[in-house]
Amino acid sequence: MKAGEELHRTGVLLVFGSATVWSFGGAIVRYLTVSDSWVVVFWRSLFATAFLLGFMLWRDGWRATLDSFQKMGWPGLGVAICFATASTAFVVALAHTTVANVLLIQAGVPLLAALMAFLLFGERISGATWAAIAAVIAGIGTMVSGSLGTSLSPLGDGLAVLVAFVFAGATVITRRHANVGMMPAVCSGTTIAGVVAALLLQHFAVNAKDASLLFLFGVFNLGLGMALFVTGVRLIPSALAALIGVTEPVLGPVWVWLVHGEVPGIRTLLGGALVFAALLSHLLWQFRTQRLAQDETPSSFPSGGAL
Repeated sequence: MKAGEELHRTGVLLVFGSATVWSFGGAIVRYLTVSDSWVVVFWRSLFATAFLLGFMLWRDGWRATLDSFQKMGWPGLGVAICFATASTAFVVALAHTTVANVLLIQAGVPLLAALMAFLLFGERISGATWAAIAAVIAGIGTMVSGSLGTSLSPLGDGLAVLVAFVFAGATVITRRHANVGMMPAVCSGTTIAGVVAALLLQHFAVNAKDASLLFLFGVFNLGLGMALFVTGVRLIPSALAALIGVTEPVLGPVWVWLVHGEVPGIRTLLGGALVFAALLSHLLWQFRTQRLAQDETPSSFPSGGAL
């Protein structure tokens, strides 16, 4: 039991660490001077791929790493495409809307995944989840409407919604195919994003300051964050992991506000509050349900999800 409690505590710390690391993404982007989003996507993806591949080789060795890529199959490729789309749209969205809009819209991913699983596979959804999904959709609609008739571009909020949906898609795929290795899928996703960006950008050159920031954006924000998350999420219940993950959209706008003075609009605050109220209420209910089930079967130790 003590060993199980220690693993649980380690998982909580690792997932919290990943959410904290991810929350600095918006603040890093706002320091960049490069104007071409494809340049940012390319270098971020390149650094992230190098870090993730190096981490896998260090942790598992050459043979196991190669084997994990071979075993991920079509589901792994699907997750990779979802992740490549999300990481690319995230960078482009930040060039057109506020960090708060992007992160708060992403907060609804767990509930959007439940809706997607219902529509595609007929998975049962409880009344409480339906209510939460409706609230999340209403909150996202409120935030997106804030970009209409303002200096913000609806394109940015639209891309943020795309990020949320493709992340939800990756979540559904990993739930339906438990054998999908998250780390090789993500590494493949950063590779795909880098290749696409390389084909679309006009030049690769960046100054020394931007190069160092892009290194942080790729290695620290994306690579290290994903390594911490994948390592920790399997040690705790999925509801708890999702609940801890709320740290990212909470802290992200705070860092940008403190460092760059980017203040969220009133509709962002209202819509974000609605999304958070729905998400936190649902996750707390789900976590309580899982804990009760765990107490009834003390011999089993639950594992978290893959995303």
